[in-house]
Amino acid sequence: MIELNTFSIAACCPRTGQLGVAVASAVPAVGGLCPYIRVGIGAVTTQSWVNPYLAARILDGLASGQDPEAALAAALATDDRPDLRQLGLVDARGTGAAWTGTGCTRAAGHRTGAGYAVQGNMLARPDVIDAMAQAFEGSAARDLDERLMRTLEAGDAAGGDRRGKQSAALKIVASEDYPFLDLRVDEHAEPVAELRRVLAIARRQLVPFVAGMPRKGGPAGALPDDIVAMLLKAPAERPGGSLDGGPVGAPDLLSDVIGLRQEPGRTAHLLARFAPVLTEIARLRDLDLADIHPPIVFDPTLPYRRVPHD
Repeated sequence: MIELNTFSIAACCPRTGQLGVAVASAVPAVGGLCPYIRVGIGAVTTQSWVNPYLAARILDGLASGQDPEAALAAALATDDRPDLRQLGLVDARGTGAAWTGTGCTRAAGHRTGAGYAVQGNMLARPDVIDAMAQAFEGSAARDLDERLMRTLEAGDAAGGDRRGKQSAALKIVASEDYPFLDLRVDEHAEPVAELRRVLAIARRQLVPFVAGMPRKGGPAGALPDDIVAMLLKAPAERPGGSLDGGPVGAPDLLSDVIGLRQEPGRTAHLLARFAPVLTEIARLRDLDLADIHPPIVFDPTLPYRRVPHD
């Protein structure tokens, strides 16, 4: 068994029916061992001393008509060390359930709500769980990929895994048997920040490709011409493509603007470190504050005058 001291969320989107898991850990390849999703059935994450068979049994239970709590209890009853397990799940109706065994490394805990279950163990602080839940609940108007990403970022900002950082993943299943998104970052100094960067590129390059793939019960067809044309280009020349972390054709911030020369690996590390700040700046730029405060315009042609002091 592998101990995955981890923080994660399993969630469902009430608008689209998408099911997803986002997870981060201070061990490599967390995306290959924790998330398990079955289209139209549910999403499960298994962590601490991982037992993937519990996830499979839970999904089987949900498929047979059990509610999440019953499916979780039935799966745990088959395990000889449930005290070492941590699991979170949500079914296709958005009902969540979770389990944190008494043997999980502290701080450990979980929280469930409408459409989600968040959980973590070996956390820097107990309030990591609350920060994640608040991030998910506070982003209800967003698509599931963004809600999962914000939840993971909130956990990371609150301290995350107390040992440090190494890998992160985001997986979403929609109506097909193949994933809508399956993104992973491994062996990285800032895996959650890097996952945000990868997600931004995937939205512009991968999501259109997946949208043109064959569907169940429909003709296979072919990809639209514009998607084919995009994929025939080199990665850096596609929408959202990057060269040394910057958009194609734009000046490189570190070398061209600041004049700082770095090795490519060091540049990628620095950009990943500042990715949360850049994301927040982009979010603030998108806010429309006109209803809160009218724009203030300085016109040098107007007769401004100094206000005398007493």
